Amino acid sequence: MPKVLIKRLPHAEGLPLPSYQTSGAAGADLVAAIDEPIVIGPGARAMIPTGLKIALPEGYEAQVRPRSGLAAKHGITVLNSPGTVDADYRGEVKVILVNTNSASSPMSGRATSFTIERGDRIAQMVVAPVTQANFEVTEDDLPETLRGEGGFGSTGV
Repeated sequence: MPKVLIKRLPHAEGLPLPSYQTSGAAGADLVAAIDEPIVIGPGARAMIPTGLKIALPEGYEAQVRPRSGLAAKHGITVLNSPGTVDADYRGEVKVILVNTNSASSPMSGRATSFTIERGDRIAQMVVAPVTQANFEVTEDDLPETLRGEGGFGSTGV
């Protein structure tokens, strides 16, 4: 189990550290370190601070992912999902949330805003090992595969 050092910034004082909600959870919840509520309108996005800086061990990354309940119930997701926090990054971890609701949303059927409050669980963070590739240019054809150049839905729905 990798050790992740955490520096709590002043605006996160009193808020919980990332935590796993169950013993089998892969993602630790991140909370909003904001002083005032942030309203995300339909189709809008907002960068939400967590008030945390982290130091990952070399060879690991932290993936910032959506919370399924926010996505399913409210249409709120992480815009660059999964967001990557590199092992050498030392700035504050922030989460870019987007409100996918619109008047034509099949789930909600209406355009609704969503409000983020201080301490709300806004995303989950998965710490995972990283493998860096050795990229090598070749003048030869690439090895053939059954799939070949088929992509973007070529294998079916």
